[in-house]
Amino acid sequence: MTYVIAEPCVDLQDKACIEECPVDCIYEGGRMLYIHPDECVDCGACEPVCPVEAIYYEDDVPDQWKDYTKANADFFEELGSPGGASKVGRVERDVPPASGLPPQEHDA
Repeated sequence: MTYVIAEPCVDLQDKACIEECPVDCIYEGGRMLYIHPDECVDCGACEPVCPVEAIYYEDDVPDQWKDYTKANADFFEELGSPGGASKVGRVERDVPPASGLPPQEHDA
């Protein structure tokens, strides 16, 4: 099991979760952040710091965002398992469903 970042993160990318992650498994895509399912140690440090409540334990992802569980895995098909997001930096791409969404507006 792992944590999953869902739709509320699209076009927000607050990055507070990145700062809290002790294993550097949260990677930055073009429009949202993704948790590497094989690198995540299920500590849960990221979940409470997300300002838009976009992070869920895999079993707890709301039904309307279930596709984001697969998206968090699909993002790493090309990237593989680099062993830490800080080694990679921002990756200017996203995967469905985030890549197909219109721009999202968030309250400031």
